[in-house]
Amino acid sequence: MSSIFLLTGLFATSSSSAATWQEEFARMPLGEVTELGQSNCIKTMLGAFQRNAAVKAIIFMPGCTDEFNFFHRAHAKLTNPSPTMLDAVVALTNQTLIRATVRPPFLLLHTAEDPLEPLGIIQDEATANRIRKKKFDKEVRYFDKDWDFLLPILRFDLDTKMLPAGHVHASNHFFRHSFAAYDLTAYEALEAISMAGKTTFTIQKRKVLFEGDKRFLGKPPTPPNFLLPDGKVPQ
Repeated sequence: MSSIFLLTGLFATSSSSAATWQEEFARMPLGEVTELGQSNCIKTMLGAFQRNAAVKAIIFMPGCTDEFNFFHRAHAKLTNPSPTMLDAVVALTNQTLIRATVRPPFLLLHTAEDPLEPLGIIQDEATANRIRKKKFDKEVRYFDKDWDFLLPILRFDLDTKMLPAGHVHASNHFFRHSFAAYDLTAYEALEAISMAGKTTFTIQKRKVLFEGDKRFLGKPPTPPNFLLPDGKVPQ
C-alpha cells in the first residue's frame, strides 16, 4: 500500500511503465470548485472520478465521511484555477485529518480509525468461486446510499442471497456508502461495499452475510495549529 500525506513525493518515479494514480488523477477535471467541505466534497469527487489504468474505485471510508458529516471539521481550499482530482486529494490530505491510501484496486480516503483491509471470511468455497466469476456493474457512483439501496443490486448482480434482509434492525449501524467505481468484479464489489459501510462479509453456502465491522484502529490526532473554518480548535 502507498499513502499520501504531503505534496512532497507525490510524483516519485516507479520502475513500472504503468501510469500512477497521481498521474491519472491529474487528468481528471474537478470542475469550478475553490473549496471542499461538507456541502460539496464527496459528491463532487465521486462525480469527477473517471475510468483509469491505476485504480478501479475511490472509496470514502466511514472515518472520512464522519469528518464531513459528524464532526463538521473537514474543509480544504483549492488554489489551482482549474483543479483536478489530484488537487482535491492533495488539499484534503494537507489541510484535514483525511489520508489517502492505495489498497489495490482501490484508492481509500480515510482517517486513522479506519481498517484498511476488508474482512471477508469464506466458509463455502463453491459459493465464493461462483461469485469470483461474476462481474459487477461497469460503472457505479453511490453517494450516501444505505444498505437497503444496495441490497437488491447485490442480489441481482451476484445472483446470491444477501443478508441481512432489507428494513431490519441488523443493518441499522451500517454506515452509508459513498464510492465510485468502474469494472469491478463481483468479489471486488463485496470488498468495496464492506469498506465503505464499515462491515465484514462472510460467504456461506449460497449466501453472503454482512455484519458490522467492530475493528477500530484509533482516534485521529489533531495536528498542531489545526483549526475549523470558524477559527475554533476541534474537540
